[in-house]
Amino acid sequence: MIVRHFLKWIGNARVGERAAAAGALARALLDHQIAFEDRCEAEAALTLLLDDPSPKVRAALAEALSTSRHAPPQIVAALASDQDEVAACVLVRSPLLTEVDLIDRVASSRPFIQALIASRPVVSMSLSAAIAEVGALEACLALVANEGTEIASLSFRRMAERFGHEAALRAALLDDPRLPGECRHMLLVALGEALRHAPLVRALMGEARAERVTREACLRASLTLIEHTAASEHAALIEHLRLRGELTAGFLLRAIAHGKVDFLGSVLMTLSGHSETRVRAILASGRDVAVSSLFGASGLAKPLHGVFLRALKVWREVAAGRRVAGAQEVSWLMLQEIGAAPGQPGPAESDRDVAALIKTIHLEALRDNAREHALAIAAA
Repeated sequence: MIVRHFLKWIGNARVGERAAAAGALARALLDHQIAFEDRCEAEAALTLLLDDPSPKVRAALAEALSTSRHAPPQIVAALASDQDEVAACVLVRSPLLTEVDLIDRVASSRPFIQALIASRPVVSMSLSAAIAEVGALEACLALVANEGTEIASLSFRRMAERFGHEAALRAALLDDPRLPGECRHMLLVALGEALRHAPLVRALMGEARAERVTREACLRASLTLIEHTAASEHAALIEHLRLRGELTAGFLLRAIAHGKVDFLGSVLMTLSGHSETRVRAILASGRDVAVSSLFGASGLAKPLHGVFLRALKVWREVAAGRRVAGAQEVSWLMLQEIGAAPGQPGPAESDRDVAALIKTIHLEALRDNAREHALAIAAA
């Protein structure tokens, strides 16, 4: 009876009155104590309110029904497809919307709505994948900021590929501990490219020097990245570097000079096809012949075997506690191995490029150690 009076009254009521009545009726519908017949009449009346010309009325309806599992599904579906100000709270809160509903809405909505969906308390891996694939920048930012999301490695990669040039998302992704190692490297490269093309950097350094400096900075950042990449992600990072053409002998020289023996082992395992157990055993305690054979099976040029082996022996001693050394000492011994240290006759013609790279690594280590020493003095 009350619903019948409501339907007669609402035709002449003002917008504010209709909105208040719509919210009240929706809340009454969710009360399990009302009789079945009254419930059916209330549901019919609310369905009729979906056609109200004022979005304020429909928004009041959406606000009242948005969090309930017992709301009429056809009404929730209609509200979710309404204009943005009506649909917003339903899209963010309603537990009745299925994954398919939300994915379809992501594909057809403006950035504002995409970002709202990405802010839901729980976002499944499939929904995250849809947002990463077609969502606007705002939606991807909301997705990464949302602690209730499940994001697959592939989805992280798609966001990095699509928006790696955007500083805000790049920073958000790099701050996320779930970000896979290969994606971190991709974003570091994107950051280097952004710096290289920055007008101020180009004006201060010139194009050629800016390119060289940013390339070296990316190499050094890649080494730092290895430290924070779990061993389980080494294979993906190695494949990423290989596809980019960055898994070079020079890069591996830097890695071994800085003591990244575990990462080198993962690289050798990938390139040689040998088992992890065998590679780890050879690197840990294998004879020189076995180590050189492993290097050869991995495609490492024979002239490089000596410097790699020299560095490996030092890091073995460090691991056993028989020696204290860092990149500065190791790179110096690598220079000695090819006769390129000061006081030696100099490297053979075939070793000049290798010697130049190792000398660069050595000088960088000297600068880093001197900088750390100065900072320690200043802090004392």
